[in-house]
Amino acid sequence: MGRVSFTGARVFDGAQFRDGALLVEGGRVIGFGPPEGHVVDLGAGVIAPGFLDLQVNGSGGVAIDASCDLAVLETVCAVQARLGATGCLPTLITDTHDATVRVVEAGIAATKAQVPGFLGLHLEGPHLDLRRKGAHDPALIRPMEARDLALVIEAAAELPALMVTVAPESVTLDQIAAMAAAGVIVSLGHTDCSADVARAAMAAGARCATHLFNAMSQMGNRTPGMVGAVLAAGGFAGLIADGIHVDPLTLRVALAAKREGVFLVSDCMALAGTDLTEFHLGGRRILRAEGRLTLEDGTLAGADLTLPRAVQVLVKDVGIAEERALAMASAVPAAVIGRDDLGHLRPGARADMVHLSPDWNLQGVWRDGVAV
Repeated sequence: MGRVSFTGARVFDGAQFRDGALLVEGGRVIGFGPPEGHVVDLGAGVIAPGFLDLQVNGSGGVAIDASCDLAVLETVCAVQARLGATGCLPTLITDTHDATVRVVEAGIAATKAQVPGFLGLHLEGPHLDLRRKGAHDPALIRPMEARDLALVIEAAAELPALMVTVAPESVTLDQIAAMAAAGVIVSLGHTDCSADVARAAMAAGARCATHLFNAMSQMGNRTPGMVGAVLAAGGFAGLIADGIHVDPLTLRVALAAKREGVFLVSDCMALAGTDLTEFHLGGRRILRAEGRLTLEDGTLAGADLTLPRAVQVLVKDVGIAEERALAMASAVPAAVIGRDDLGHLRPGARADMVHLSPDWNLQGVWRDGVAV
C-alpha cells in the first residue's frame, strides 16, 4: 500500500502526544506531519503504541498449563492482539516441575517460530509463600531447588524474555542473584515478607513486583511490608487496575507515591476473548460473574480484564493523566523486558498500534502496520 497516514485521532508516541498525522510505511513509523499517501481517518480518540501485557494466564478458551504447546501460545497471542495487547508474556501459575518444563519447551518453540506477539514467558510460582497463595494450588507450592534454578537459567538463554515471580521465603538471595545474572526478570510476589526482607531481595537482583497490593504483606504504620518496600523503591511493579483487585482510591495514592515504574497487567485467564462463564484450572473450577473471576470459595482467581479497560479505569475512575495511563500499558512494560523496539511510536519503530475511542474503548489494532 505504500505510505499510510492515520488522521482524526490524537497520536501518543509512548511519552507524549504529537501533532499531525501518524505516518507509516513498510510496517514502520515514518514520523508525524501532514497526511501523505493513503489516508485512514480514525474520526476521533487516541492512537497509541500497541499495548504489552506481561501477565496473561490464558486466552481464547485455552490456559497456560501442563498441556501447553506451540498451538496454545499461538492462540493466546492472537486473541490478545484482538484485545489490544500486540505483545504478551504467557504466564504459567504454580504447577509441577514437569509442567514448567513443558511450558518452557513450548516457549522456545514459539521463539523459533517467531510467533507474532510472543515476547517470552512469565513463571508465576511455584516458589511462593503459602500464607499468600491466592488462587495458586497450595499442594504445588514449594521452595526453589537446584533443578528449578537450572531450568530457569537455561530458559532465560533461549527466550526473548523470562519473568519469574518468587517469594523471598521460598528462594535464597544467592538464587535471586543467579537468576538476575542470567537475565531473568526476578519479580517478588505472593509473599508475606517484611519490608527489610523485600529490600534484601531487591538488593540481590529482584527488580519487579507482581500485581502490587494483591497477595503480599500490606503497608501499616509500623510494618511497611512488601507494599511499603515496593512503593519506596525503584524498579518496576505490575498493577491490576480493574477497580476490583485494588480500590481506585488506593490506586491513586500508590501512583502518587511511586511516580515511575508501575505498569498495567491484565492477569487474565482462559476466558479472555470468549463468552464463557466458567472453566477448570488444575482441576479447580473458575467462575466468571460481574467482572470477577473467582474460585468457588470466592477467592479472586486472575482478572476479567483487558489493558484498554485498565487504561479506561485509570483515566476515568482514578484520575490519572492520559499520558501516564497509556505509557503504563506500553512504554513501561517495554522497559521491563528491555525491548526498546516496542512500546513507542517514534520514527523507525514497529507500527504496532491501538486506536481508542474518546471514552477509551478499543476501536482497532494494528501489528506492523496491518490491521488485526
